[in-house]
Amino acid sequence: MDPSYKARKEAFVSNLSGGGILEINLVTLVASTSVLLWSALQSRLSYFTPYGTAALIADFMLNVLAILFATTIYSSAPGLLNILLVSPAILVLLNPSPTRARKKTKPPRPNPVDKHGPGESQRTAAHLGVLPVHPFLTTYRAAMMVITCIAILAVDFRVFPRRFAKVENWGTSLMDLGVGSFVFSAGVVSARSVLRKRSSHSNTALLRRLVSSIRHSIPLLVLGLIRLYSVKGLDYAEHVTEYGVHWNFFFTLGLLPPFVEIFDSLTAIIPWYEVLALSVAALYQVALESTDLKAYILVSPRGPGLLSKNREGVFSFLGYLAIFLAGRATGVRVMPPSSLPKQDRKRVLMTLATEGLVWTVFFFFNSGYAMGYGASIPVSRRLANMPYVLWVCAFNNAQLFLFCLLETVFFPSVHMITGKQDEADRISFATSKILAAFNRNGLAIFLVANLLTGVVNLSLPTLDLSTARAMAVLIGYAAILSLVALGLDKANIVLRL
Repeated sequence: MDPSYKARKEAFVSNLSGGGILEINLVTLVASTSVLLWSALQSRLSYFTPYGTAALIADFMLNVLAILFATTIYSSAPGLLNILLVSPAILVLLNPSPTRARKKTKPPRPNPVDKHGPGESQRTAAHLGVLPVHPFLTTYRAAMMVITCIAILAVDFRVFPRRFAKVENWGTSLMDLGVGSFVFSAGVVSARSVLRKRSSHSNTALLRRLVSSIRHSIPLLVLGLIRLYSVKGLDYAEHVTEYGVHWNFFFTLGLLPPFVEIFDSLTAIIPWYEVLALSVAALYQVALESTDLKAYILVSPRGPGLLSKNREGVFSFLGYLAIFLAGRATGVRVMPPSSLPKQDRKRVLMTLATEGLVWTVFFFFNSGYAMGYGASIPVSRRLANMPYVLWVCAFNNAQLFLFCLLETVFFPSVHMITGKQDEADRISFATSKILAAFNRNGLAIFLVANLLTGVVNLSLPTLDLSTARAMAVLIGYAAILSLVALGLDKANIVLRL
């Protein structure tokens, strides 16, 4: 890469201060309002069943392009984009005669399992297995993956506002939230292994669990090494203060599983993952405030040692560990089924609302003045400090609540447990095929997105492209990712990394 252009690229993503949380919430709300419109079309008109070309294009526009537009050409007016998505949904819901639904495949017929009593529901739950699939979790994880994949390339274009890019030291931004959300969602999914272990009453030794977790971490660590050597070998522009000289996000993801297993063993003493997450975040924050650790991470010269060169990645790992544990806490609470499905859905909604409210209150008092009672500690993604952890946890629980609420309103029978085939039909009817495909091969798609980002940046002067050309590249990139995801899904290929 030309040295002068490389310097411009690095300057383009350096010394940024981010934007406001309210704007970030409005931008990310587009994912929910897109799902709202998708759900209205599907529940009232069965628009996406069967899944033809028109349905594919509409699905792509709603669940991928809407997010791309929210972060680029509609970035200064996310509220308007939300209105444009909600308005047709209201019209569809007000339509008294959904004639198109009669011509299309209708949703699976609700089966009133409650009439058989709790015993029958419990037997059905046992037939399905301990952990039924929750479409709202699929939608949440996939929407997070879509916005993450879009942002990692869009940030290299001028059409992507600088306030959305990662901040240098202090502040909040869309991409800062995306990194934490990626870890939180991984924590949510990891709850499945915990719940399966509890249901089977197995008590695997810590050493065996550590060996197993390290085995699962190896592919991620290898990807981290590949990224490291490719960036250095191709003289690719990099933002050193993001994670350090050698560290990258794949190393953080790869080191999480073994450390989480260690903390999982503490649940015998402290059974609440929320408490473990808060303890890690609080102790790390105390170390930042009461020692020279904060100054060491932010302003100390980089010495010759590996720790000094990679101090951001090493110490921020503690914050990401807390976020992962908080995500697991949410997953443990919302995934287990109940013998009474209707009551179970109310329980899940109440749980997510409560978790979101509690994390928000903690964030309010930790990062704000709060009428003289707050700590007024600024958010720092670079440190992954306690306010950052609390912000990520509050946001993701709120997002989960919104997606769960939409599913409950538009597809009330999807969580009614009946039989395996009926469950598969209902889940398919209530879930976007593109989002389901992104969720099924999330980490593989993330890897493809990173590779395509590198190809685009090495092939095009992204800083100098006009808005029209930049949007053409980004739309093509989003389309390729969507087609790869759909192709893997159709071929029934699941790449486990």
